Amino acid sequence: MRGLCAFFLSILNQVSSETLSDVIGLIGHNVTLPCRYDTQTHGVLSFCWGLGEVPRSKCSDTVLSSQDGVIELRQSSRYQLLGRETEGDISLTILNAQLSDSGVYGCRVEIPGWFNDQKVNTHLLMEEAQPVTQDGNGEQSEIWTTSAPVPSKVGHFEVFLEVGTIARTGAIFLSTLVIILILIFRRKFQLERSLQDPNTPAVENIYESVPMSDGQLYMKKGLFTQETSG
Repeated sequence: MRGLCAFFLSILNQVSSETLSDVIGLIGHNVTLPCRYDTQTHGVLSFCWGLGEVPRSKCSDTVLSSQDGVIELRQSSRYQLLGRETEGDISLTILNAQLSDSGVYGCRVEIPGWFNDQKVNTHLLMEEAQPVTQDGNGEQSEIWTTSAPVPSKVGHFEVFLEVGTIARTGAIFLSTLVIILILIFRRKFQLERSLQDPNTPAVENIYESVPMSDGQLYMKKGLFTQETSG
């Protein structure tokens, strides 16, 4: 039974953490990795950013962490929070991002309750800026751009949070229902087995013999008999 519970806990953990989006950044420019939560519902919460996908607890190789609105750890001054933290915008901005900054970054928001932590994984791709020459009023100027469009993830992020919350709630309800049904069938099986076991005394055999005087009733093994004289 413990193994079954551990299995469901593992499923719930995966439901809340399997999130991976891509962000493309320009080498030598600032790049922002989105992460938000609902402060109107939860208030200001503790959170962390780390290198690598969000593990089962805390963050792996933490680069920035905050405890109840106070920054506890900042691995480098290049890691900044430029959004409105009081409104739940804890997006991580990397200043003067370089090719070495490429990789997966994980954001964990510690929401009170079981299986409630919000986990967002973002894959950062760094690219060289491409010069594009444009003519304007007889003059030439250079505009630096990326070789591929930078996808906007913020617009879809709130939608993901709603879907993630529904999926997590559904998983918790379903797992609870399955566990209850298993306990009910297990109890029923044990009861049927005990009734079929010949070594188990029957209900009517629970009474001891009580001798009475002649002509009176005997009560033995739950049955009433009458002894006659002679």
